[in-house]
Amino acid sequence: MKTKVFILIVLAAILALSVDAQENEKRFGFEFSPGVSMATQELGGTTLNPGFGFEGIFHYRFMPHLGAYGGWGWNRFGAEESFAGDDVSFEETGYVLGLQYKRPFGESNLSWYLRAGGLYGHIETENSDGDVFNNTGHGLGWQLAGGLDIGLGNNWSLTPGVKFNALTRDADFDGVAKEFKHNYASVRFGILKRF
Repeated sequence: MKTKVFILIVLAAILALSVDAQENEKRFGFEFSPGVSMATQELGGTTLNPGFGFEGIFHYRFMPHLGAYGGWGWNRFGAEESFAGDDVSFEETGYVLGLQYKRPFGESNLSWYLRAGGLYGHIETENSDGDVFNNTGHGLGWQLAGGLDIGLGNNWSLTPGVKFNALTRDADFDGVAKEFKHNYASVRFGILKRF
């Protein structure tokens, strides 16, 4: 009988410690993720060069494996020749808000994540001097992402991953209407701090 009571006490203690450890995980975080981008189709009939950009997003975990994220991002793509002139760039900026699902690989400090969110962004067209001569105004789009969370200790992680953004906006160039379907894939190398 004493052995059964002892085993029950040990199991209850282990369970209590594991629940307490899960509650002590940080629920908030901030991630900065720069990277390279590649357009998956032409933008208004223009072939875009590979681009670059970054996102800064806040995380909030409200369940053991599910959380919300939101933030702001910027991506720039150049084009030597376009309907808007030579040596122009197209910059997409905007906000993102979505859900993230994250699971660890066993008991390791390595996890995988999937994200799905909405975008509220716009596309600016700039000349070679950096002057904006067209702005589409903000509109809705979407984002899908996935990657790894590699724990480094002290609530820091590396977050390499891939993402796909899709944003459709209308633009007017000297009375000619253009539909911008700005779809691109990115490879990101982020760093995350939980607090």
